[in-house]
Amino acid sequence: MEFYEWRMDHALRFALMLILLAIVHPSSRSYDFEHCKNSVKQWASSSLHLDTKDGHILKDMLFFLHVPRTGGRTYFHCFLMKLYSSALECPQSYDKLRFNPHKPGYRLFVTHDDYSMMSKLPTEKNSVVTILRNTIERVFSADEFSVEVATRFLVHQNLTSVLKMSSRIRSKNGGISTLEIWPWKYLVPWMREDLFTRRDERKRRGPHYTYGNDSYDMEEIVMPLHEYINHLVAMDIVHNGATFQFAGLSNNSNIREAHELRQCVITHEIRGKYVLKVAKKRLDDMLYVWITEDHRESATMFENVVGAQVISQLMASTANNNNNNNNNTSEQGPSVSDSTNDTTDDQDGEAYAYLLNVLSPEHCSPATLDNGYQGSS
Repeated sequence: MEFYEWRMDHALRFALMLILLAIVHPSSRSYDFEHCKNSVKQWASSSLHLDTKDGHILKDMLFFLHVPRTGGRTYFHCFLMKLYSSALECPQSYDKLRFNPHKPGYRLFVTHDDYSMMSKLPTEKNSVVTILRNTIERVFSADEFSVEVATRFLVHQNLTSVLKMSSRIRSKNGGISTLEIWPWKYLVPWMREDLFTRRDERKRRGPHYTYGNDSYDMEEIVMPLHEYINHLVAMDIVHNGATFQFAGLSNNSNIREAHELRQCVITHEIRGKYVLKVAKKRLDDMLYVWITEDHRESATMFENVVGAQVISQLMASTANNNNNNNNNTSEQGPSVSDSTNDTTDDQDGEAYAYLLNVLSPEHCSPATLDNGYQGSS
């Protein structure tokens, strides 16, 4: 009996000691949850507080936040390029920022980068437009494009040959490759490696291996859709890609703590409500949001909301420049160029007429789409 009481006493003391240790040194999981909760809440609060006001009024620069696989390339070439002359368009920055954002004169900026790019642009002088697409359709499209680009490399014997060739091409032409643009710089190499792995496995099995007759069962050749959808890479970059883009927390973010915050949300999904709140608020504050599935209605609204303001802004700017030129002419004397219109003004006039008379997607010819940036939509 005494031995039993002694064991119970020691067991009770041991249990109390464990409880005290748990209080003093909480488990890493508990700490991570609380740490993530505080970090994400603090970021969300500061983000909502710092966001620009009067988002529905066109500012000096129009920032097209291009969500991949939403039809953004068509939107850019058929509408935005018709509004802004090439002289007003920032150097294409799909891979990195290729211009001084504080240099005056630029009016249009286009990129796949996320909302954190706003931190590099002049404060309170930017308006944002974007495109939304049904998430399921966007995920399917991202899968198809990743596979399409990755299969182009199967002409090589192995991945080593691919990497050598890619480095030589980049050093020669100096252009922007799809493999340098987010999110394809992550998705295409991932899919490319998977294609080579499956091809090597087919070679290992030999020519006598029997394949199924189902044309849709291509698991020996390419990653099945269900495997792609459930993979962590797709969940991080594709599923939540648009939300993370609007929140400025993609894996291509300019925010130093973006990786930690994104991992917090992925690990503790309940914390995602704060990220979603920030993304929704930024969408509400954008100058315009195009809907991929409603092209015609979106085009009409674009004309009324964005087009009218851009035209008014550019015409006011042109009038101001003309007044300045007239003042300079009266002081310096007449010159030959005073009697002629500037080429840029002519281009702007054509853009105004185009927008006012034929602004709808079906008026964009295939030739228009072949010009300019050759990347993904």
